[in-house]
Amino acid sequence: MKLKVTLEEAEEGGYIVSCPALTGCHSQGDTAEEALENIREAIEGCLESLSDEKISSLTTQGKIIEVTV
Repeated sequence: MKLKVTLEEAEEGGYIVSCPALTGCHSQGDTAEEALENIREAIEGCLESLSDEKISSLTTQGKIIEVTV
């Protein structure tokens, strides 16, 4: 899966990175490389959280089906 992220230099140094497709998914790092690695982890966490929320809000009318992306 490929998602676009925004990478900005922080005023106080380092980098701020976020994933616009996932509301609230942000991270940071001292270097651009570190910030990009951190956002990968943040994206994984956001996707897991969304998955857990969907499962807990599932009604009896639906099914859980896992697909690979």
